[in-house]
This record gives sequence, C-alpha cells and structure tokens, in this order.
Amino acid sequence: MTRKLVAILRGITPDEALDIGAVLLEAGITTIEVPLNSPEPFDSIGRLAKAYGGDALIGAGTVLEPADVDRVLDAGGKLVVSPNCDRDVIARTVALSMVSMPGVFTPTECFAAIGAGAKAIKLFPASLAGPDGLKALKAVLPEAVDVYAVGGASASNFSEWLTAGAAGFGIGTALYKPGDTPDAVAQKAREIVAAYDAAAPDISGE
Repeated sequence: MTRKLVAILRGITPDEALDIGAVLLEAGITTIEVPLNSPEPFDSIGRLAKAYGGDALIGAGTVLEPADVDRVLDAGGKLVVSPNCDRDVIARTVALSMVSMPGVFTPTECFAAIGAGAKAIKLFPASLAGPDGLKALKAVLPEAVDVYAVGGASASNFSEWLTAGAAGFGIGTALYKPGDTPDAVAQKAREIVAAYDAAAPDISGE
C-alpha cells in the first residue's frame, strides 16, 4: 500500500530521527523529508536511510543548491524536495536517478520543472492557490505528472484537494513540530493516514 504522503520533519534533530521515523512508518507514512534548515540534517537523513531506506523513501527538503543534491545522495537519501523551481537542482537530481520534487506555483514554473525532468511537483504554498488554482493548473499539465499540495492541505480538506487533482500531500507542522514526542507524532500520523484513506480509498488501496 503506497500513500502519497510526505512527512516534512522541519527542525528534527539526529537523536530524534529514528524514533520519529519508526512511528511514521508504523502509521503508514513511507516518504520522509528532512529539510536542510534543520539541525544537522544530513546526519538525520543518514540515520533514517540506514534504518528505514529499504521500506521508505528518505531524503531532504529545502534543497537550494546542486551540490546539496550530492550530499543528500552521499547520506543515503533518494528524495530531493525544494521550495522553488531550480532547473540545475532538478537536473542534478534526475542525473543521479533520485526523486525530484521541486516547488512550483505558476504554469511557467510547472513547465520549467517538467522540462528539467521532474516527474512530481510541489504546489507551494498551496494555501494561496487553493483547490481552484490547482484545478486550473491540472487542466494544462501532463496527466503523468503528480502534483503534491503542500502548505494548506490537511486532514480536514484532503478530499477537496484530491477532487481538484492533487496526487498527494506534504504534511509539515500538522504532523511534526520541534519538541514533539514520538507518541504525539504517532497519534497525529494515525489521524492523517485515516483521513487520507477515507478521502482516497482507491489511491491508498493500491
């Protein structure tokens, strides 16, 4: 069962990473992003990749430079997520056979990302575009490109976003905030997974 949910663990520390990763996987979230503006992010990515890389897609967020793509790979990560559309970052990610998920907001950025090789894109901040904005974008984007809604998508509105054409979601503070205990994250993860499964039974049941 593959759920298109990305856990965004902004602010996590290496000592927390394994316990938080364990409860996410147990809840059914198997894509984990450690933003590079977290403390010692490559250490956290390395620990997560070593422990869970066989069962989950692990990588970095807030990747702004092509050199950091190489560092993510060296740490064992396979996912590169950015808040922006940087063709060099995308091209380097694709060249290394990693998963690229650049941030986009306009049609121009969407097609630039796709042209650079991205197979999945991140609508960010999704709250500003809204489901109507996503629906308009989806009308012109290639069907094969997955659009993830990030920043404004939550358990309360998954259905609305999916109807508009979202393939999946990136979940940040609704899932993890610095200082959260594994038990707290586990509870939030279970609620998010339950809401996703209810909104997307065909997707979550693949």
